[in-house]
Amino acid sequence: MGRIAAIDTFIVTLPRDTPYLGPLAEGERVNDHGYVVRKGNGTIYPTVDRSIVVRVKTDAGLVGWGETYGICAPRATCEIINDLLAPVLIGADSPDVERLWDTLYGLMRVRGCTSGFHVDAIAALDIALWDLLGRERGEPLSALLGRRIHDTVPGYLSGLPAATLAERVDMARAMYDEGHRAFKFAAAVSHEGVVEEMAALRDALGDGVDIMVDLHWKFDPDEAIALAGRLAPYTPRFIEAPVKPEDMVGLARVAREAPVPVAAGEEWYTSYDVANRLALGDLAYIQPEMGHTGITQFRRIAALAGEHGISVAPHATIGIGLFLAASLHVSATLPHLWKHEWQHSIFTRGLALLDGDMSYRDGGYHLPSGPGLGVEPSAHFFNIAEAIS
Repeated sequence: MGRIAAIDTFIVTLPRDTPYLGPLAEGERVNDHGYVVRKGNGTIYPTVDRSIVVRVKTDAGLVGWGETYGICAPRATCEIINDLLAPVLIGADSPDVERLWDTLYGLMRVRGCTSGFHVDAIAALDIALWDLLGRERGEPLSALLGRRIHDTVPGYLSGLPAATLAERVDMARAMYDEGHRAFKFAAAVSHEGVVEEMAALRDALGDGVDIMVDLHWKFDPDEAIALAGRLAPYTPRFIEAPVKPEDMVGLARVAREAPVPVAAGEEWYTSYDVANRLALGDLAYIQPEMGHTGITQFRRIAALAGEHGISVAPHATIGIGLFLAASLHVSATLPHLWKHEWQHSIFTRGLALLDGDMSYRDGGYHLPSGPGLGVEPSAHFFNIAEAIS
């Protein structure tokens, strides 16, 4: 693979007409830095799509690409890479990418940096290093990571970004007519009521469709269990993220007592996070997010899920598609994969910035076929990306 000679970071920003999750609700406003705080879950979102891309070069001339969350305060993550992590990696020549992840993670462990921007930064580098390894060997990542079980990765449609319940139902019907049979809606913008939205979607789409609801950590355990009881007649495939991420005991209780399956895990960074939660009780689905975990931790989390008999339903978030490609490569090797989230309002826009043959059609992802990730930034990417040093 050669020695690592240079690491570069980029921020890419894509304007969008409708903010993520849908139009602003009454009382919501965009602040001076381009963020809106959603009243439905108290979480801050930008009004643009934004991501961080990392390029790792070796002295042998190879280039690997990685990506991580750039949704909020992206310069913070770039600074961690450029000031803290890149100087440690420069000169490294080990093909043992997992060992390098452990090394970078350990740098800040004693300071309590076991998630957040620090581990996002590691995730981007981890993906780039795996990409380098695949390109050096001339093989797609899925071939390096294990036997490919799924030629395509089944997906589910995520998000109905319209202002009213009636408009969201109409959007779901239109997507159903296009052939989609699995849908997830967001409680943070269910302004007419979560149960009401579930009921309306079930009535519109019929019993042969999977419907999920992302509860966005809005409830305490008693509220979540009660809500699950009211949702149960509409047979949701799962309820997602019912309680605050810090409430590990509460999550285990909801998973144990709710009359519907429970999914969680998009905000969990490492197998340590997962092991601590599974020690308290199992879930029906675990949802690793490649933009947080990188390939190394995604694989370790998936292995833990397999040991506990838990299905994996990977999360997908705002990005140009590099960490999504990584997620698909790992997902294709998992025997306990259910479906992978498909952010339809993001995916196609990201493809415009990539070279490669990754696609989504007929209810599933078609993996890129080239070596490594199988995708890389296009000329258009370099026209709009901001290099950060």
